[in-house]
Amino acid sequence: MAQLTDGVELCGRRGQSRVMFGPHETNLGRGRGLSRHHRTYYERRARGGAGIIVTEAASVHELDWPYERAPLAECCGPGWADVVAACRSHGALVLAGLTHAGNQGSSAYSQAAMWGASRVADVVSRELPMEMAQAEVDELRAGFVASTRTAVAADVDGVEIDAGPRSLLRQFLSALTNQRGDRYGTDRVALLREVLADVRTALGPGRILSLRLSCDELAPWAGIVPEHAARFVDELADLLDLLVVVRGGPYASGADRPDGHMPPGFNWELCSAMRAAARGRTCIALQGSVVDADMAQASLDSGIADIVEMTRAQIADAELVDKVRAGRAASVRPCILCNQACRVRDSRNPIVSCVADPGSGHESSDCVPASPSAVPRQVLVVGGGPAGLECSRVLAERGHSVRLAESSTRLGGALRAAARGVARERMARLADWMEAECRRLGAQIETGCAVTAAELDAAAARGDAIVLATGSRPAARFAPVVNGVAVRDVLAMFVDGVETLPAGRVVVYDPIGGPVGIAAAEWLASVGRHVAIVTPDLICGRMLAMTGDLADANTRLQRIGVARELRSVLREVRNGQLLLEDIWTGEQREIPCDVLVDAGHRIAEDALYEARPGMLRAGDAVTPRGILEAVLEGRRRAQDVESWRI
Repeated sequence: MAQLTDGVELCGRRGQSRVMFGPHETNLGRGRGLSRHHRTYYERRARGGAGIIVTEAASVHELDWPYERAPLAECCGPGWADVVAACRSHGALVLAGLTHAGNQGSSAYSQAAMWGASRVADVVSRELPMEMAQAEVDELRAGFVASTRTAVAADVDGVEIDAGPRSLLRQFLSALTNQRGDRYGTDRVALLREVLADVRTALGPGRILSLRLSCDELAPWAGIVPEHAARFVDELADLLDLLVVVRGGPYASGADRPDGHMPPGFNWELCSAMRAAARGRTCIALQGSVVDADMAQASLDSGIADIVEMTRAQIADAELVDKVRAGRAASVRPCILCNQACRVRDSRNPIVSCVADPGSGHESSDCVPASPSAVPRQVLVVGGGPAGLECSRVLAERGHSVRLAESSTRLGGALRAAARGVARERMARLADWMEAECRRLGAQIETGCAVTAAELDAAAARGDAIVLATGSRPAARFAPVVNGVAVRDVLAMFVDGVETLPAGRVVVYDPIGGPVGIAAAEWLASVGRHVAIVTPDLICGRMLAMTGDLADANTRLQRIGVARELRSVLREVRNGQLLLEDIWTGEQREIPCDVLVDAGHRIAEDALYEARPGMLRAGDAVTPRGILEAVLEGRRRAQDVESWRI
């Protein structure tokens, strides 16, 4: 284990860092192999200072096909070799992730029965697996061995075996999913012990064997709890070089990557317990929303961990380690723990990315050149929301002379407004970072400055490039509405105090099902207001399924007493009553309302564009959407200015 333990601290001056870029789904694959996009994606993190890269976990058996672009180990040899060649020159170790999803997979792609420790249906898909007989167990072990040999032939530095929240090996460890009567049931750690021994032999000397182990399934009635995990670690430590401590299971499959409602570093105590159980026989990696350099360094300084995994933080800023080492920690692009673009296991099959850095996942095609522009330009950016800030930042970084004009007294726009409410405070860090970078790079920033059509004409006459990022405005759907308030205005009261909101019963109308309506309802209920939320969906916050917060959000609403009016649309507002209509039956009913909070779609603030059509637009000024689209369009308009496409 000298390769791991001899590295320097996160903030060390030279040598290999002890920061890991962990395995995660990317949807970057081609067929069932790793693609050139994987290579550039991982190389960027290695170049930025990551000490260990663990590739997207590959299935060890062809019938395990948990998502459409899931890698298959037997197809990954060339891809692993490319990643090794790209990352090793930057001093990073590359571990090949190996897995089998078991009953948490899908038969949609393989068209074959899923394997399981027992006939226990997955709590999400409800699909029933076949119970593995000895023949299938032998096939599984052989699959791990063959996959390891393929990885060794690609010259990886080691492999990581997945016994985490979505893995068959964890399912054998847990009484939730293992109800067998044979030796794999009476000794639930037996299969994992055999697989690790097999893989250790197949690896040969000089290569790393890592285990990603769920040490708490968050289902204490029958699942793995820390006391069980400590016994597993004590038994297996001598076989391992590295143990990555995670949590989660069938009832909490996203617990290893929760959003901002879970505090960063939530596995600190769990990791400490597993370190004690290992008794110094293997290195320990801390995982669990470690997104700030200070916390990462503290975990290393305290001896809690030998390695710290900072996956989402390095998706947000691939240069995190190098920036910290160079004393530029303040310039690290923050991870806001929103899960809006880095979670890709949904029906859209998106490519992994980040709202803070849309170039993540698109390194082969969308990175802004590092060298300054050969032909600097004068640029006027109108609007200081995320689109305008990103456009200004990129242009200033490229050496252009940028004037950013914002009509309000503060930069950040919708992003600043959205950074209010329960567990959403981290979103403000992205607005702060964008503003600080614009100022550092020399952009001229003017707040309280409302640009007129005449000023646009004057700028155009001078030959300035102009980008309109003027944002959006309320749609005013329900007029006349007594005490009707836009949800952004409600969230702005988070700072001033709820006293600025009219008294009485509050109804949040959320036809979108996004996070903003939920945040407003949670905050208002938490400060003592009587709140109901109206949605046309069967569950509140339907879009939160993409970020992993759907079930938790509805649980929180129920606990704090928010009434939920489901599958309902708002038809009329009259005399302190809302007329709702059931979208299935057409039945109408009234509910009392003193304050109506509109969390529906906004409309573009396009008055300047209508006055001077043809100018470049970005973000909500095109049509209101999310942070990712705003930042991405701001970057693209900067590239349009750069290439003289105006």
